[in-house]
Amino acid sequence: MSHALGHMCRDCLAAPAEMPEERCPECGSPRVLSHPELHRLAIAHIDCDAFYAAIEKRDCPDLVDRPVIIGGGRRGVVAAACYVARVYGIRSAMPMFKALEVCPDAVVIRPDMAKYAAVGSQVRALMRAATPLVEPLSIDEAFLDLGGTELLHRRSPAGTLARLALDIERTIGIGVSIGLSYNKFLAKTASDLDKPRGFAVIGCAEARQFLAPRPIGTIYGVGRALEARLRRDGISTIGDLQTIDEATLIRRYGAVGHQLHRFARGRDDRKVSPVQRAKSVSSETTLVADSADSAVLSRAMWPLCEDVARRLKARDVLGQRVTLKLKTADFRLMTRSRTLARPTNLAEELFQAVQPLLAREAGGEAFRLVGVGAEELCAAERAPQPDLLAPEDRPDARLERAIDRVRRKAGKTAIMKGRSL
Repeated sequence: MSHALGHMCRDCLAAPAEMPEERCPECGSPRVLSHPELHRLAIAHIDCDAFYAAIEKRDCPDLVDRPVIIGGGRRGVVAAACYVARVYGIRSAMPMFKALEVCPDAVVIRPDMAKYAAVGSQVRALMRAATPLVEPLSIDEAFLDLGGTELLHRRSPAGTLARLALDIERTIGIGVSIGLSYNKFLAKTASDLDKPRGFAVIGCAEARQFLAPRPIGTIYGVGRALEARLRRDGISTIGDLQTIDEATLIRRYGAVGHQLHRFARGRDDRKVSPVQRAKSVSSETTLVADSADSAVLSRAMWPLCEDVARRLKARDVLGQRVTLKLKTADFRLMTRSRTLARPTNLAEELFQAVQPLLAREAGGEAFRLVGVGAEELCAAERAPQPDLLAPEDRPDARLERAIDRVRRKAGKTAIMKGRSL
C-alpha cells in the first residue's frame, strides 16, 4: 500500500500529499507532522509522560492543574513529578525535603506500584497489538520495531504510532511521547525532544548534522564518569567526537570507543528484542534515622536480602555477584561488591555474603539508606555447582524452601527468622 511522503495529522491520521498550512486541511488540528522520511522510518521509542503522576491525576481530576510529587515521606526521594512540579525544578531522585522547599504547595502521593504496574501492562498490550517487536525498557517506556506492519494496519509505521498514541490517551487516560527514526539510539533521542504528547522524527539524511551540537552525555552509555573524562580530553559535544577516527577512540577509551564512534555518526545496529532479561535484582530502604551502627544496618539488610531472594526464585535465576549500596547523610552514594564462589538465590547466602562488605564500612559515618543487589544472573539449571550437592539438596536450601512454602500458604509474616524481629 503506498503512502504520500512527508505529512500526517496526528489527530485524524490524514496523510495528504501536500500540507500547505500549519493546520490539517481535513480536521483543522495544529498537530501536524512534516518530514521527508516520515513514512519510511520504522524504529520507535515510546515514553509515557510523567507516568506515575499522570495516573494519579487521571484518577483524581482535582489534581490536574496542581504540582504533584510521587514519593515517600520527608526522608525519602522523589520517584516522579508531574510537569507542573517540574517547572519548580523538581526532578526524579531529588531528596523530598528539597522538593518541598522549592514547592511547598506540592501534593505528595505515596507510590502505588501495583496500580502503576497494571496500567503499564495495559499500555504494553496496546503496543503489542501494533507490533510483536516490543522491547520494554521499564514500566513506562519501550522500543518498537514496526517494520513490515504496513499491510496489516493499512498505514505507515508513523500512522500506526499516531493511532497508538490516540488509543492510549482515549482508553487508558495518559499521554505518551514518541521518537521515530531508523535505529534505537536516535529513536530514544527523538522521544526526548518534544514532551509531553510529543512526536519527533530524526531521519537518516539529517542524523549526523542533528547530533553534532548536542552534548556528549546524549550518547547512550555515557555516564557521569565517562562524560567527565571526555570533557577533560576536550570532547564536549557529539560533533567533537565526529572529528576523531575510530582507532584513536578505541586506543583512548577501550571497547567503548567503538560505540562512541558509531553513535556519534548516527549508527546503531542493535535490534529491537522482545525478550529482555534483567541484569540485576536489587532492593533498598531509607532508614527512619541516619545510623552508623552496624547492628542497625545489618537488621535493615535482612528483609532486603529476603526480597531479592524471593524475586530471584520467582524468575528461577541465581546471582553470582552481590552488591551493597549505602547512601551517606549528605547523599553520597557508595557501592561495594563481591563475587560469590557459587551463584545463589538464597536469602541467607546473600545476607552472609554482604555482611563483610558492611563490616568494612560501618562504624564511621552515618548512613541514611541501605540496599542489597544480586548481579551476573544466570538460569538456575545452567549454574555451575562446585560442591557435590545440588543447590536444592543443601540443608540451608531445604530450610529456606520450607519457609517459602509456609509463607505462600499463610502470608509473608507467618514464619520468620529471629533477626527479623
